[in-house]
Amino acid sequence: MGGVTSHLDRQRALSEQARDAHLRWLIEDLAIDLVLDVGANSGQFATSLRTQGYAGALASFEPAAGPRERLVAAAAGDDRWRVHPWALGEQEGTAVLHAVDEQSELGSLRPSSAFGRAWKDVMARTREEEVQVRRLDAVWCEVAGGAERALLKLDTQGFDLPAFRGAGALVEAGGPVVAVLSEVAVVPIYEGVPLMEEHLAAYTEKGWALAGLYPVSFDPPTLRVIELDAVLVRG
Repeated sequence: MGGVTSHLDRQRALSEQARDAHLRWLIEDLAIDLVLDVGANSGQFATSLRTQGYAGALASFEPAAGPRERLVAAAAGDDRWRVHPWALGEQEGTAVLHAVDEQSELGSLRPSSAFGRAWKDVMARTREEEVQVRRLDAVWCEVAGGAERALLKLDTQGFDLPAFRGAGALVEAGGPVVAVLSEVAVVPIYEGVPLMEEHLAAYTEKGWALAGLYPVSFDPPTLRVIELDAVLVRG
């Protein structure tokens, strides 16, 4: 099993490299001047963008207190990187975050599924944290800072579609969001998560077209993919 895990780790690393190269191309070709980092955790995605040369504006959203503290530290000293303490969704209000203590990047507004708990047993040990939920279109003027062309990156552990729908006209034709990166599930690790087909159909309905799919996680016993990063552009 150790050999399988090592191989899958290498496959994930290769997939991330290919995805990141694709995003660098899109950011340059589409003249993106703002990245909306939704589900920022400790700032891994945003830090990677900076390392790869992206110098534009960053708006990171992380509702969980633990990873947000590390995110704020990561963004310190970068005057083009702002951190916001909200989850993004379809309805404004509050919600309960199911945070995994040992591995808080797996926290979700949805409870873990039976498969998720079997895949990573830490997902059975969660604590509840009340967080604020905002619609992206309601906070756009606050976070955009005059930017005109945005990449919307969604990594919300099962809440990508509500966050996307909460963007309203921002993600419709003529809106400022010109590219989307969304995590889609083949085997849900959280309860009630729409499968990849439903995710992609919802994006297609709003005029988005699939530009790339990159595996994110695997199930070692079966070698099947669990989640993928979907890159979308205007159709």
